[in-house]
Amino acid sequence: MTAGFGSGDGRPAGAEPDDASGSMAGRPGPLPPRIEPQPGSTWSTPPSGGTDPARLVPAPRPERPVPPNTGQWGPPPTPFGGAGHHGPGAPTAAPGPAAYPPAAPGFPGVAGYPPPGPAGTAPSTTAGYPGGPAHWPASPPAVRPTRRRWPAVLATVAVVVLAAVAGLQAYQLDRLGDRLADTDRRLAQAQDGDLARLDSLDKRAETLEKQAGAAFNPEAVASAVLPSVFRVRAGEFTGTAFAVGKPASGGGTNLFTNFHVVEAVWARGGREVFLERTSQRFPATIVKVDKTNDVAHLRASGKFSGLVTAPAAAKSGQQIVVVGAPLGLEDSVTTGVVSALRPAQSGSGPAIQFDAPINPGNSGGPVINGSKEVVGIATAKARNAEGIGLAVPIKVACDGFKIC
Repeated sequence: MTAGFGSGDGRPAGAEPDDASGSMAGRPGPLPPRIEPQPGSTWSTPPSGGTDPARLVPAPRPERPVPPNTGQWGPPPTPFGGAGHHGPGAPTAAPGPAAYPPAAPGFPGVAGYPPPGPAGTAPSTTAGYPGGPAHWPASPPAVRPTRRRWPAVLATVAVVVLAAVAGLQAYQLDRLGDRLADTDRRLAQAQDGDLARLDSLDKRAETLEKQAGAAFNPEAVASAVLPSVFRVRAGEFTGTAFAVGKPASGGGTNLFTNFHVVEAVWARGGREVFLERTSQRFPATIVKVDKTNDVAHLRASGKFSGLVTAPAAAKSGQQIVVVGAPLGLEDSVTTGVVSALRPAQSGSGPAIQFDAPINPGNSGGPVINGSKEVVGIATAKARNAEGIGLAVPIKVACDGFKIC
């Protein structure tokens, strides 16, 4: 059997509390709830000086309300009269260790006081102190789960860095585009300047070429003319012949020489002559002659490059080159100037007077200007005089034979 607290203060009805005149007078202590004994249970025998368990515990007095407990659950109860939870005004219990022991767990409640636990709606009372003021247990502070923010921070930093890098690259690309555009403009300006300079250089080159062409160069003239000049042998006479114009219509090459060079063969009715150059010999035929202007047209079966004829007549003072085979000496070159232009006289046509030395065998040879063009055909020289040579204008020969 277990002893428990009653609903009174442990004194008989009408008894005065202990130490009424002391410091605890007028300060009633907390009253435990009244506990009714269960049927079939017995009270234990209290020790000497304890309370008589056979006496019923009086109900709580309405003039002595129960003060509120202190703390969440309050300290454990102490025997009456001790300086504990009930304060100095609590009644003093009889001496003995078993005076008002705590209620056993599961001890039934008293009428008027709702039992603790989940069966009632009231909150739980202080453990070991039934009937004390109820307090809800304080809930522990809610612990918010710690979230790892480092990945989000790192992602934000990465995005900011990438945006900064992208912005810097865009700025650099824009600057590079501006620089490229500026470079293109400069290149275009430089190219325009270069084109202008090139045009100027081309014009100057043309002018220099013209001046160089105008400058007399006997060596260049001889190099260009000699492959088209031959020594012609007509019977017992020798002279000079040169290819002219385009190739003949029936094939071969057209050539000019003097009529007096082939006159003996032509007079005998013969038409064949020979062209000689170095160690080679080529047959040629007399096609037509002009006795008045002393010109003969020859045609060779071989193909040779023809000389270009001058479109304009020669002028006094113009420098010339005469190529021929004087006294049979082929590829001979002499130079001089045009002394005068002589009109046609009785029994002869117009002539070009020049001062380049010529001798027998130069007859029929070309007279070339500084532009490597044929201006006349060397014909004769004055007897008993020096530096007086005569040539048939090339225009006369071309107009008479139509082969230039």
